[in-house]
Amino acid sequence: MDRKEKAKKKNSQMLIRINDEERAKFIALCEELDTSAAREVRRFIRDFISINAKSLDGLDT
Repeated sequence: MDRKEKAKKKNSQMLIRINDEERAKFIALCEELDTSAAREVRRFIRDFISINAKSLDGLDT
Protein backbone atom coordinates (compact mmCIF):
# COMPACT_ATOMS: atom_id res chain seq x y z
CA MET A 1 0.00 0.00 0.00
CA ASP A 2 1.53 3.32 -1.02
CA ARG A 3 1.37 6.55 0.99
CA LYS A 4 -1.59 8.00 -0.91
CA GLU A 5 -3.70 4.88 -0.34
CA LYS A 6 -2.71 4.77 3.32
CA ALA A 7 -3.67 8.42 3.81
CA LYS A 8 -7.16 7.78 2.45
CA LYS A 9 -7.85 4.72 4.60
CA LYS A 10 -11.33 4.85 6.11
CA ASN A 11 -10.70 4.50 9.82
CA SER A 12 -13.32 6.68 11.46
CA GLN A 13 -17.09 6.71 11.79
CA MET A 14 -19.70 9.44 12.14
CA LEU A 15 -23.16 8.92 13.56
CA ILE A 16 -25.85 11.30 12.33
CA ARG A 17 -29.52 11.60 13.20
CA ILE A 18 -32.08 12.17 10.46
CA ASN A 19 -35.76 11.42 10.33
CA ASP A 20 -36.96 8.08 8.99
CA GLU A 21 -38.64 9.52 5.90
CA GLU A 22 -35.55 11.44 4.75
CA ARG A 23 -33.36 8.39 5.33
CA ALA A 24 -35.67 6.12 3.36
CA LYS A 25 -35.83 8.57 0.44
CA PHE A 26 -32.06 9.02 0.45
CA ILE A 27 -31.37 5.28 0.52
CA ALA A 28 -33.92 4.63 -2.24
CA LEU A 29 -32.45 7.37 -4.42
CA CYS A 30 -28.92 6.07 -3.88
CA GLU A 31 -30.03 2.58 -4.89
CA GLU A 32 -31.78 3.96 -7.96
CA LEU A 33 -28.58 5.79 -8.91
CA ASP A 34 -26.47 2.66 -8.27
CA THR A 35 -24.42 4.21 -5.49
CA SER A 36 -24.25 3.84 -1.73
CA ALA A 37 -25.36 6.26 0.94
CA ALA A 38 -21.90 6.14 2.52
CA ARG A 39 -20.22 6.99 -0.78
CA GLU A 40 -22.49 9.99 -1.29
CA VAL A 41 -21.98 11.27 2.26
CA ARG A 42 -18.19 10.94 1.85
CA ARG A 43 -18.40 12.80 -1.46
CA PHE A 44 -20.43 15.57 0.19
CA ILE A 45 -17.87 15.89 2.99
CA ARG A 46 -14.91 16.05 0.57
CA ASP A 47 -16.68 18.67 -1.59
CA PHE A 48 -17.70 20.69 1.47
CA ILE A 49 -14.14 20.73 2.77
CA SER A 50 -12.75 21.63 -0.64
CA ILE A 51 -15.15 24.54 -1.09
CA ASN A 52 -15.10 25.93 2.44
CA ALA A 53 -11.69 25.19 3.93
CA LYS A 54 -9.61 27.13 1.41
CA SER A 55 -9.74 30.25 3.55
CA LEU A 56 -8.64 28.47 6.74
CA ASP A 57 -4.92 28.52 7.48
CA GLY A 58 -3.22 25.30 8.53
CA LEU A 59 -6.07 22.96 7.60
CA ASP A 60 -5.00 19.98 5.49
CA THR A 61 -7.23 19.33 2.48
